[in-house]
Amino acid sequence: MENVNVQFGIRVRNLRLKKKVSQEKFAGLIEIDRTYMTDIENGKRNVSLAIIQKIAKGFDLKISELLEDL
Repeated sequence: MENVNVQFGIRVRNLRLKKKVSQEKFAGLIEIDRTYMTDIENGKRNVSLAIIQKIAKGFDLKISELLEDL
């Protein structure tokens, strides 16, 4: 089983690509640094609830929808 950080990163990357938006643009939208976004997508960050909330809002999702089945 993959690490939850890796699973979350894959989910975020797939959602971002589905919206056809660059890492830089999405990171700017949710007001985080692009390199931090890269680390999230690569499963290299333990993401805080505040950042999860920003990501969910950026995708117009509820937190529960973003985290479903992780």
